[in-house]
Amino acid sequence: MLKKDSPEVAHVAIHLHLPNGGSFTPEDLSLIEAIRVERSIIGASRALGLSYRKCWLVVDALNRTFESPVIATFPGRRGGGAEITSFGERLVALYRSIERHAANSARKSLDELTQSLDWTFDVKARAVGGARDLG
Repeated sequence: MLKKDSPEVAHVAIHLHLPNGGSFTPEDLSLIEAIRVERSIIGASRALGLSYRKCWLVVDALNRTFESPVIATFPGRRGGGAEITSFGERLVALYRSIERHAANSARKSLDELTQSLDWTFDVKARAVGGARDLG
């Protein structure tokens, strides 16, 4: 069986646009999961190859998007760090549930689309040619 993210399998990526103007994306989820492992924003930024500032801004935006914080931070050099709150854990579970439901609903359609693909397609050529074709 092929992995979801392998090039031979189409998959659904969920980007939630929330009614208060906030959003929740796969990148946000990756940051939360990295913070869970690293127990700090700076550790998560290193693990993901992102700047600390970008990660901190995402955490701040997530915490302001919801009534309850997603990530609790503990500033300071000694004993500092970050952890996912119980609401943050629930947010991850809800997002994963939405992903599963969407993937299950789309499976037949994605299989049909996959069968119609041109496997000689060159992604790099699309990036260059697509910019000219749209002009």
